[in-house]
Amino acid sequence: MDSKTTIPAAPQPPASAAAPPVPATAPDLGTLRAEIDRLDAAMHALLIERSQIIDRLVAVKRARGTESGSAFRPAREASMMRQIVDRHRGILPLDTVEGIWRVIISTFTYVQAPYAVHADLASGEAAMRDASRFHFGFTVPFIGHMGAAGVVAAVARSRGDLGLVPAFASPSAGAWWTALEGEHAPKIIARLPFVERADHPAGLPVFCIAHPVTDGAVSEVETWSLHVSGWNAQAARALAPLADVIAVPDRGLDGAALLASIPVGGAVDRDTVLAALRECGASVRAAALVGSHASRYTHAPKA
Repeated sequence: MDSKTTIPAAPQPPASAAAPPVPATAPDLGTLRAEIDRLDAAMHALLIERSQIIDRLVAVKRARGTESGSAFRPAREASMMRQIVDRHRGILPLDTVEGIWRVIISTFTYVQAPYAVHADLASGEAAMRDASRFHFGFTVPFIGHMGAAGVVAAVARSRGDLGLVPAFASPSAGAWWTALEGEHAPKIIARLPFVERADHPAGLPVFCIAHPVTDGAVSEVETWSLHVSGWNAQAARALAPLADVIAVPDRGLDGAALLASIPVGGAVDRDTVLAALRECGASVRAAALVGSHASRYTHAPKA
């Protein structure tokens, strides 16, 4: 009897490793790329249409004599960014979507009324440049200064420029906000980024200052310059839960200059902050409103 040799069958890959079946009706790559080209052309056409509307808008402003200063509108921009974040879905990262819209908004604003962005580089040039480029793109000129005081002075001399200064205490900055106290002095008009999240690629918190905005300002949070006598650790602890406060020494050993960001329409207002200071033995020598901005809009990534 002849012997027989059994050849084992080749091992089969597990079901999970198999490539997904291609539907019989799936379009080919050429069709999908044609769809992408169609969408790209449509988006470009919409940008051109948007520019034509902006051109008409500028003509109307000139005819009415209302074209002056910066075309920056903090309330509208904050509202637009919040809507974009709330409706976003899909695989495209939110950073990309936000960045695209920020460039569109800022560039068309620049087209309406050219402006430059002055930025304080003393606390870190790279982070400040990232913040400026993310929010205003590369078309808008960027001018660096070594100190917040230089930024405020440059904005004051300009017609419609913007300034970016850190929204936190900086040892070298001093009480730069006291230069905003005059009636016609620049004011804080925004706090960036508009949408905050832990992984923001340009997450440096900065105040945006400009000449006072009479049209399109947002006052969800008021910023107050306070000159305080008798400033102490107890007063600092008392204010912490009430408002975002930046404090630097001012004149006397027990004096301080504060920049207090106080939400509008809530349980805490300016009088609440002043009362808390008095209860801690401090007194306010002077208080001046130096601007306002949108409330901080925090985004948590969806699962």
